[in-house]
Amino acid sequence: MTDPTLTVLPGDADLEPAFDVRRDVFVDEQGVDEAIEIDGKDPDATHVLAEADGVPVATARLRVIDDGVGKVERVAVRASHRESGVGRRVMRRIEQLAIDDGLDRLELHSQTRVEEFYERLGYETVSDEFDEAGIPHVEMRKEL
Repeated sequence: MTDPTLTVLPGDADLEPAFDVRRDVFVDEQGVDEAIEIDGKDPDATHVLAEADGVPVATARLRVIDDGVGKVERVAVRASHRESGVGRRVMRRIEQLAIDDGLDRLELHSQTRVEEFYERLGYETVSDEFDEAGIPHVEMRKEL
């Protein structure tokens, strides 16, 4: 297997490969309602897609939500590629896009089961646990 390639996609690009990863992870694996998962905010975001041998394996999106503030959303890595480092690479690319856009801070809602993943990337938990789509989450932030 070759090292996954990362592609940056604007919100008006063909996002079906990213949606495929998200459906696989969030809808099929975690039971999130597709009506919640595909939320209509994709056109307003910049997406990162990782592909291994032409197959989409990971994705995330970045939206600007306030002056200097971006929100990282829909971070998904197919089970076959977890622990491979591709999730970390996708997040680093998202962070570089945010810096290039002049953002000062990133925020995200992390599932509690992967909170440590984001902590290792420098994110700090700033909320108590809350429910989102039936899954426990916490809000996290990182100054850029």
